[in-house]
Amino acid sequence: MDATLGDVVEVLDGLYDPAWAESWDAVGLVTGVLDQPVRRVLFAVDPLRVVVDEAIEGGFDLVVTHHPLLLRGVNSVAATTPKGRIIHDLIRSNTALHVCHTNADNANPGVSDALAAVLGLTNTRPLKAMPAAPMDKVVVYVPIDDTQKMIDALSAAGAGQTTDYERAAWSSTGELTFRPLPGSNPTAGRIGEIESATESRVEMVLPRHRRRAVVEALKAAHSYEEPAFDVFEMASLPSERGGGRIGVLRQPLTLTEFAQRVSDSLPRTEHGVRVAGDPERTIETVAVVGGAGDSEFDRVRAAGVDAYVTADLRHHPATEARAYDEGPVLVDVAHWASEWPWLRDAERLLTAGLAERGSTVDTHISTLCTDAWTSRL
Repeated sequence: MDATLGDVVEVLDGLYDPAWAESWDAVGLVTGVLDQPVRRVLFAVDPLRVVVDEAIEGGFDLVVTHHPLLLRGVNSVAATTPKGRIIHDLIRSNTALHVCHTNADNANPGVSDALAAVLGLTNTRPLKAMPAAPMDKVVVYVPIDDTQKMIDALSAAGAGQTTDYERAAWSSTGELTFRPLPGSNPTAGRIGEIESATESRVEMVLPRHRRRAVVEALKAAHSYEEPAFDVFEMASLPSERGGGRIGVLRQPLTLTEFAQRVSDSLPRTEHGVRVAGDPERTIETVAVVGGAGDSEFDRVRAAGVDAYVTADLRHHPATEARAYDEGPVLVDVAHWASEWPWLRDAERLLTAGLAERGSTVDTHISTLCTDAWTSRL
């Protein structure tokens, strides 16, 4: 069954949620109508003129790029500018454009996962981990006979759900004591008399966005007119998503050997591979950031890795980073080359996601080098 653009966007947003993008970024659908059919998809790093021409001439219905076409706000898309002409040509040819930028950087797997994989890194973790979704814990006290009923009600409202389990709860017993006052309507006991009862304490975790629904379900299911309960905000924990990756080589290499691996593993560019450090230094742990990464020097040094692979290293940040004797060696590659391996992952994951929906598309990865530097002397 043919996919629609809406189908493809839903899968891509599931893989690279726009909510994971940085606040300054511009991701998502740029051109296209959601109900238009998509039979051919082209993946590329940059939505440049040559890539758009490749898509139009090749009859592709959709171009998925890493870099945005319109990163900054615009007041016009007139065809008098290069980007305006691209917009006009995309719309005229009925070619959709979708961008997965920092939301793909922060995904798992994402851009830096693909770079780490082609370099042979294992046991990877985020360099700059994003926080996990905020969680709460609800604690409620119920008559022992109502324990399972309460767990069912909280579970139905979204509590007790984990990746592989549902209805997860913990309970213990204790003694409740109280004196009903005039005007109350106690489930048990008499007005003015001290009463006691054995109750269950039920605890369940829940996503914070389900707090209201869980509390409403708790009150509706409880047999007391004034149920006793608490909602605790749990500590923020790092997730497996975020920018960059730290990993370990299967076998240690010298810097010379490792730099050669980097060169052999990435597409060739005029930029090539630049190295700063002792050629004989042993490399075991490596940090990588697809794209420009000199803003992460402090995190990389704090991680204690042997080498740092990224792109667009500037003179002053690089020399300052190398001033630390215990700091990592630097391996600087072309921006385009560092992000190109992600295209294979995106292609594979999109194809699999559409197949689960019963749809198929023909996909192709652009091999046009769109790195800014075209020659060197």
